[in-house]
Amino acid sequence: MSQIDIFEAKSCKPEYVAAVNRLLKQLCSSPCEMSTERLQRIVEEPNSRLLLLAVDGEVMGMCTLGFYTSPTGRKAWMEDLVVDEKCRGMHLGERLFNFAADFAEHEGYDTLMLTSRPARVAANRMYQKLGFGRKETNVYLKVKSPSQPSPSGRA
Repeated sequence: MSQIDIFEAKSCKPEYVAAVNRLLKQLCSSPCEMSTERLQRIVEEPNSRLLLLAVDGEVMGMCTLGFYTSPTGRKAWMEDLVVDEKCRGMHLGERLFNFAADFAEHEGYDTLMLTSRPARVAANRMYQKLGFGRKETNVYLKVKSPSQPSPSGRA
């Protein structure tokens, strides 16, 4: 039986950077390269949590929780949930999902949201099985170009 651990990354270790890069390649068709500096910013960000799933000490899954409060309540977004293809079918995605949902609830957030591409059939089936319903909404995306300054004047 394998040892499964799920934990919040509180530091930026080289093995975390390598694992996140490996997992991003399985999640996205054109992933950004995760640098040590970028992962360090994620770990230090007060409104996000990087959760890692390790199998026998090796990181084989991840998920990010982002938190904010709006006039309609305290909300958490679950993003980038992925389990290494070598470990799929072992219900590790479900375990990571449940850990993240419990984590968000423990932090006092009453609404947990996520999005998932329709092509991720197994993931969508899992989210529905775990009690998520589809919300009728449009999601819009605008990506800042690298040369465009941020509104605050900082990059």
